[in-house]
Amino acid sequence: MKAVGYRTPGPLDREDALIDFEIDRPTATGRDLLVRVRAVSVNPVDYKIRMNRPPEGDAPAILGWDAVGEVVETGDKATMFKPGDNVWYAGAIDRSGTNAEYHLVDERIVGNKPESATNAEAAALPLTTLTAYEMLFDRLRVNDPVPGAAKAVLIIGGSGGVGSIAIQLLRALTDLTVIATASRGKTKAWVSELGAHHVIDHSKPLPPQVEALGLGQPGYVFSTNRTDLYIGQVAELIAPQGRFGLIDDPDTLDVSPFKRKSVSTHWELMYTRSLFQTPDMGKQGEILNEVAALLDAGKIRSTATDVLGAVTAANLKRAHAQLETGTAHGKLVLEGF
Repeated sequence: MKAVGYRTPGPLDREDALIDFEIDRPTATGRDLLVRVRAVSVNPVDYKIRMNRPPEGDAPAILGWDAVGEVVETGDKATMFKPGDNVWYAGAIDRSGTNAEYHLVDERIVGNKPESATNAEAAALPLTTLTAYEMLFDRLRVNDPVPGAAKAVLIIGGSGGVGSIAIQLLRALTDLTVIATASRGKTKAWVSELGAHHVIDHSKPLPPQVEALGLGQPGYVFSTNRTDLYIGQVAELIAPQGRFGLIDDPDTLDVSPFKRKSVSTHWELMYTRSLFQTPDMGKQGEILNEVAALLDAGKIRSTATDVLGAVTAANLKRAHAQLETGTAHGKLVLEGF
């Protein structure tokens, strides 16, 4: 089968940073599904691993975790899906990725593909959706009010893949006021289009902009990038006993400014459940099915902003290059082989 991967980790400005190659088609065992991959999307985790993690063994490492495809084979202990089912998922970070024609995935972290979406539209969503959903409802518990706080959520970095779906999930599943940050005309328009009630500029001080909205101090703040730059500002603008969450990887994170307000801090990694085979690992399949229903009902939309062509090394290099600029909005998708 066709696949795209790398043999040596490092920067993108090398001819062999990503390569096309052929590898044997795997076989499903246990609770695994073998999926014929139809479309994938690219996430920051892809280029971070490409830059830093050496392949295991002699074969090139295959990146990619978001996927939409068709089940072609099930393991002997798999009971939730059958060949011919159309599925979507975000995979597991400790297994081979989806930048290949066929891919193995544990059935517990798989959902039924939304019927109303194309393969490309659906491929944009699984990883960012699971990240946003788990942060909002499992970590920050946004449906559990913070006493005295404004019923509002501030999303720092609202135009990225995670922010784009977080805005929509909040609008579809809560009555909270959504404040999103963006700094360019295009990204400000994007987050407004997705449903943010208010848009403020993260290139300028945040506390006075939040105060000027007249809502009070928000009970929840969700930072999707450059968290180390905003800790002091968040400590100033968040409500006492508020909840703060982040998903990026700052070199250091000094949360001591949160002590005075007893602000709790929550780090989200959507791969935790699959990495540790947690008892509630199947919750991810449930989330994907819930979100598929929301999409089919027209309550949310795909965050795909560009389809870059087939899954090839050249096209994936283009996608990685765009993501590494830190200015992409929505999601980049590739379809077919």
